[in-house]
Amino acid sequence: MKTDVVVVGGGLAGLTAAAELGDRGKKVVIVDQEGQQNLGGQAHWSLGGLFMVDTPEQRLMGIKDSHELALNDWMGSAQFDRPEDDYPRQWAEKYLDFAAGEMRPWLHDMGLRWFPVVGWAERGGSDAMGHGNSVPRFHVTWGTGLGVLEHFIRRCNEHSDAGRITYLHRHQVDRLEMLNGAAVGVSGTTLAPDDAVQGAQTNRDATGEFRVDADAVIVASGGIGGNFDLIRKVWPTERLGPAPNNMLSGVPAHVDGRMIGITEDAGGHVINFDRLWFYTEGVKNWDPIWPAHGIRILPGPSSMWFNANGNRFAPPTMPGFDTNGSFKAILDTGFDYSWFVLTQKVIKKEFALSGSEQNPDLTSAKWSKVLTERILMGKNATGPVEAFKEHGADFIVADNLTDLVKGMNELTDDALIDEAHLRTQIEARDAQVDNPFSKDPQITAIQAARHYRGDRLIRTAKPHRFLDPDNGPLIAVRLNLITRKTLGGLQTDLNSQAIDAAGNAIPGLYAAGEAAGFGGGGYHGYNSLEGTFLGGCIFSGRAAGKSAG
Repeated sequence: MKTDVVVVGGGLAGLTAAAELGDRGKKVVIVDQEGQQNLGGQAHWSLGGLFMVDTPEQRLMGIKDSHELALNDWMGSAQFDRPEDDYPRQWAEKYLDFAAGEMRPWLHDMGLRWFPVVGWAERGGSDAMGHGNSVPRFHVTWGTGLGVLEHFIRRCNEHSDAGRITYLHRHQVDRLEMLNGAAVGVSGTTLAPDDAVQGAQTNRDATGEFRVDADAVIVASGGIGGNFDLIRKVWPTERLGPAPNNMLSGVPAHVDGRMIGITEDAGGHVINFDRLWFYTEGVKNWDPIWPAHGIRILPGPSSMWFNANGNRFAPPTMPGFDTNGSFKAILDTGFDYSWFVLTQKVIKKEFALSGSEQNPDLTSAKWSKVLTERILMGKNATGPVEAFKEHGADFIVADNLTDLVKGMNELTDDALIDEAHLRTQIEARDAQVDNPFSKDPQITAIQAARHYRGDRLIRTAKPHRFLDPDNGPLIAVRLNLITRKTLGGLQTDLNSQAIDAAGNAIPGLYAAGEAAGFGGGGYHGYNSLEGTFLGGCIFSGRAAGKSAG
């Protein structure tokens, strides 16, 4: 088979690239090792959050944002400190131009719409020049991840109907075909059909071989979050300490990193592979789809956070503030889990679960369902959150602290939590809530969050005493470490063209999305500000689609 461009990977980055190529009249073949049911990749499972700057949604919420403020936040979070960070830095600057400029109007013209309350993710916690978002920038797309994907899939299907795009599902690329230093196609193994549900692990039974010749190849195959062996191989031991023995997987098993290694073997240059973006608030999915399936809690700021021994973490290890800092704080304890302690009032207003399937109201893009789930449920949280509270292995619910501690200790088979010590810490915290000011940094942060009307409306509970039965029941949640994103990857120039180890562009070879560290080989640096994964897939895929072939 011969085509203009072959795109390896049918996720958001690959679809974006293919749609742009189709708009240019190019013939495209999209090759993916998974079946048609997995078209869209990881974006299908996402909340659909996009990092955008100075938008109408922000202004409606009273948020004053600017390119200058976002640039300060990004660079303070990225902390670029390596010679190879030159392209990643340039990609970051270009993405911010996009996010503060044509991104929203371009996506809006395509048909995307956003929930009016802008989320405040990764609030930081160090200082004004350090990591974190100074203001809310997380724009949840109506329809969540599916609401993002549908428009790019529609564009690709229109080009498919016109004969410009061909899908080759269940085709596993094993080699990049190179000729005189240039990429001229891909070859590999055709796999047996598999009708497993979307996201489930599929077979690798070979049925034949294939080859696609092309003028250019775009690698958009995703990261390594489902490959625990590779994660441990690249683990940043010097920065974080030894890799944990136990982690949940926030992505399907097919997110295996194979193509990154295959591209490196063909001459591509992988940088910043030790920069990982894993979360601390994972819970075991009580209805799992893929191996070690975990769901991330997206917490508001009010839950008390304790280590495995029942000692409260010190700031900035507070819910929703500093992911990497919190991850290291947990590993420094010698355990691979921690605890949230909270009340029913907190779980109702502040607990969200990551993913399209865990937010059916937002995924429906219908106000009636949103109001029913989030406003009209009385004391209850959303249906999916209440289901985890009832069925989740990591949730303990009790009417009093004695029974709560008993359940916590039984869950871990260790008597690590001392009730008297835990009670003392909660009582001290409770004594701080009666005034609109406090010496407790977390209470102060909660009060500050409620100055933002979006948090006050739907995201941050009014401070209250945890040990008051009227605010109960009490809830404890064991938090597991959970894999998610690869911040490093294949180095690329600003056209998404792959760069070799000597710094030279490789003819015909491009990379986009997570495989390219979302741009340049890692445009996040060490930290994400959230909403930048889907945004990076769109931005880098768009660049590849405008340049390849």
